[in-house]
Amino acid sequence: MAPTVSIAVPTRERPEYLAVALESIAPQAASAGADVLVIDDGALAENERLAARFGARYVAHPEPRGLNAARNTALRHTSGELVAFVDDDVRVLPGWLQALARGAQTDADVLTGPIIARFEDHAFRMCGREGPPITAQDYGPQDRDVERAWGANMAVRRSAVARIGEFDESRELYGDEQEWQHRLRAAGGRLLYVAAATLEHRRAGDDARLRALARAAFARGQASRRFDAFLGRAPSLMRELRVLAGCLVHAPRFRCANGLVMAGHSLGRLSAVAGSRSVGPAAPPGQSPDFLSGRSGTVGGRRGQLRALGDAALDLLAVASAQRRRLRAAGRVSPGEPLRVLALAVVRPEHAASMAAIGAELERSRHRVELATGPPGELGKFQNLNALLAAHPPAGRDWLIVVDDDIELPAGFLDGFLFLCERFSLRLAQPAHRLVSHAAWPVTRRRALSVARETPFVEIGPCTAFRRDTFEALLPFPDLRMGWGLDAHWAAVARERGWRVGVIDALPIAHRSRPAGAAYSREAAVREAREFLASRAYVPREEANRTLATHRRVPSPV
Repeated sequence: MAPTVSIAVPTRERPEYLAVALESIAPQAASAGADVLVIDDGALAENERLAARFGARYVAHPEPRGLNAARNTALRHTSGELVAFVDDDVRVLPGWLQALARGAQTDADVLTGPIIARFEDHAFRMCGREGPPITAQDYGPQDRDVERAWGANMAVRRSAVARIGEFDESRELYGDEQEWQHRLRAAGGRLLYVAAATLEHRRAGDDARLRALARAAFARGQASRRFDAFLGRAPSLMRELRVLAGCLVHAPRFRCANGLVMAGHSLGRLSAVAGSRSVGPAAPPGQSPDFLSGRSGTVGGRRGQLRALGDAALDLLAVASAQRRRLRAAGRVSPGEPLRVLALAVVRPEHAASMAAIGAELERSRHRVELATGPPGELGKFQNLNALLAAHPPAGRDWLIVVDDDIELPAGFLDGFLFLCERFSLRLAQPAHRLVSHAAWPVTRRRALSVARETPFVEIGPCTAFRRDTFEALLPFPDLRMGWGLDAHWAAVARERGWRVGVIDALPIAHRSRPAGAAYSREAAVREAREFLASRAYVPREEANRTLATHRRVPSPV
């Protein structure tokens, strides 16, 4: 006798996908007398209406708890002897449920079937040398025992759950079902591939575009590296680098868009490696004031080589996703009169050449830029900046930009930077650091496939922008030599006044000549900061390092 079946569809904020999935599942479920349950990981009203429309039951988590938590909720709210889990972005093909029911008459603990990757609305060119960039599965035309079953098409016998326990809710998107299957196989469990239990795994609309596929691959790469580390099988750093290099070569060599997506996945894995090895030595607990990052941010040696390769991959992804082209176009044609910009820099003699390059890049802008520079002399940075402000008053300007004399600006920097600052209503902003840039604050390093992020904090340098409505509160600068802690105070002022603050990822700069603070005493800088902040509000590093919102698309210029 065939076992009873419950069909479980975990979902989160994707009603357009859920509608297609339920439309394909409902007729088969009705024909077989199977129960259908939608588990909403986040309680979206539209998902509840869709469940009712297709005759499915509905249960919701008030707040997102993750895919494995949704699977466990399904187990607790269904009664079928076989629980067939599918993702919300599938379309089951005719005969899918009937094939699973036949497979359930064996002694297998888990059943799975073919998963066909389907890209809709946008062409995605693959050379065929690698698998598709979303979950797919094909073990051939015959039923057979297998070692793994992807969760997009995975039916689980309830007795197996009783034997080895529920899904591990601490696991993230990669390894979520695999950890449970490892336990099952260790207990002697059996996984059966049923060749007729076929479904499509879909990407539609903007999700089928290259940039979205690469962004999703990056996140999967991060999770997959962490899962490999959890299992104790993470490959060496050099092996990860070789894979990334191969992906970067694959794309142009075979004119294959999948190479760029694979590069995103590989870069995600490398990002997880870098995340587990914070840049620069950390200060011992309790020894770094909470108005500092607690890290040196210095990049060099083998880690520097890794980060340089990561930058190359991110640059390629920006080109492939058309992010860079769209931003340059938007910056050139944004409506309105050119903005009035005052740029200030204190220039050391040894950096005259790099400052000349900075000046040339700023002056290529369509905006009206005045660059004022001066030598350091015996004064500190902010004392020198105040002297420049006294000689070049910011009144009547739209933006003030303070730049260090040893940074590298990307081509077309100012037009794109100010376009994004204006469109996202930022009052304080900075360009992100490239990965291979000396940067102490993690929140200021570039993020993959991000255009801009809203943050509570921007640094005092090496490039900081102030909109005109901040001048009254922040200018002239305090009479400080080094200025440590000033950025933490700016963050408190911004929070109090409701200013938006942000980091522009799409136009990252490089600061490579020497680490921040290398030219003066750390002890003196900390002492100055403590005295300055003793009577002023500031935002501590735990809050400063947060990302409040991420903007992933270049906005329209009109």
